[in-house]
Amino acid sequence: MSLSYRQPGVILTDRRFTVPLDHAAPDGETIELYAREAVASDKAGQELPWLLYLQGGPGFGANRFVGRQAWLDRALRDYRVLLLDQRGTGSSTPATRQTLPLRGGPAEQADYLTRFRADSIVRDCEAIRAEVTGGAPWTVLGQSFGGFCAVSYLSLAPEGLDTAVITGGLPSLHAHADDVYRSAYPRIERKVTAHYARYPQDVERARRIADHLLTHDVVLPNGYRFTVEAFQSLGLMLGTSDGSHRLHHLLEDALVRTPGGLDLSDAFQEQAQSLLSYAGHPLYALVHEAIYGQDARPTAWAAERVRAEYPQFDAAKALTGDGPVIFTGETIHPWMFEADPALRPLRETADLLAARTDWQSLYDPARLAANEVPVVAAVYHDDMYVDTAHSLETARAIRGLRTWVTDEFEHDGLRAGAPRVLDRLLAMARDEV
Repeated sequence: MSLSYRQPGVILTDRRFTVPLDHAAPDGETIELYAREAVASDKAGQELPWLLYLQGGPGFGANRFVGRQAWLDRALRDYRVLLLDQRGTGSSTPATRQTLPLRGGPAEQADYLTRFRADSIVRDCEAIRAEVTGGAPWTVLGQSFGGFCAVSYLSLAPEGLDTAVITGGLPSLHAHADDVYRSAYPRIERKVTAHYARYPQDVERARRIADHLLTHDVVLPNGYRFTVEAFQSLGLMLGTSDGSHRLHHLLEDALVRTPGGLDLSDAFQEQAQSLLSYAGHPLYALVHEAIYGQDARPTAWAAERVRAEYPQFDAAKALTGDGPVIFTGETIHPWMFEADPALRPLRETADLLAARTDWQSLYDPARLAANEVPVVAAVYHDDMYVDTAHSLETARAIRGLRTWVTDEFEHDGLRAGAPRVLDRLLAMARDEV
């Protein structure tokens, strides 16, 4: 039974769906999906087209808005919106260190997790569409990894789509994970360089923190082993609109003088563990590189291997001279499964996923070349998380796709620039601009 309730300006309805774990075996095991339907209070009785929102990630549930926040306000002018918690996320059947042992050992867990990529998410969407829309096609709004899913949707089931709107999420159709990270590390370095140009005082602060971590064994209050590599991974923030400022504020009070000498402040440690922990989204770490698996080549911890090609990211070497400590970004490493208590029990499972050689293609270039669905995409120039060159190559490969290339926003433009970003993309899709 669905439950409806009100927030300012919007009526929300909790919806649950049962779908096959493996869509190739529709009569087999099932899992549950959760979604939140949203409609403007003054349009609740109207017949409206549907917009399906696919969150970025992988591994994150859909936004939990309060009322008509951010881009949702613009969407509710025209649509009923379905905020889907993709399989394994949010209030859908979870996949965590607590639940995955129900599958069996690491081998069984890894097999299970192969069904949590974009192709399965698209088939979930098609499985629930008839119940939600009565069979009518819907508009999909894909943010980041949600855009990857939208491109898979255009490949696997374009008949289900009225329009596809993509923000910061046009994937390469062919690149191996190694290619993705060889493109990523130079972009990450550019973001770090820009941060230090904005906040030059952070160069010395980061060096002092890195030195402390290299000479002390630090365990955060939640049990996270805080190494210098973990500290560098806080650079993930630099891909968002306010991330440079938030990183600066994090660093400015990191060290405190104590009777035993300089130490990391309690406030800094509390904030760091919140930013570093994968307790709320372990799928992000588990299947992040798997979203780039498209053939018989294993991903094989690509971000870790490729990082070795860029020695400037070695903090210990940086401290032997007077150079800056270079932060990293959206990269997943084996050490995370040793450092993070939420991931520690899943290390062998992650290793098995990294070694797999039976990945199936997520995209159909021939079908995309013949596409008839209106598609628009915001491509953020020098996006830290998604390579601009890869995105533009894919844009050229999808028939009829219109791009808006902008350096006004970072990867989170849909959030930071709302409702302006969504308004422009919808106008482009309707040939109004």
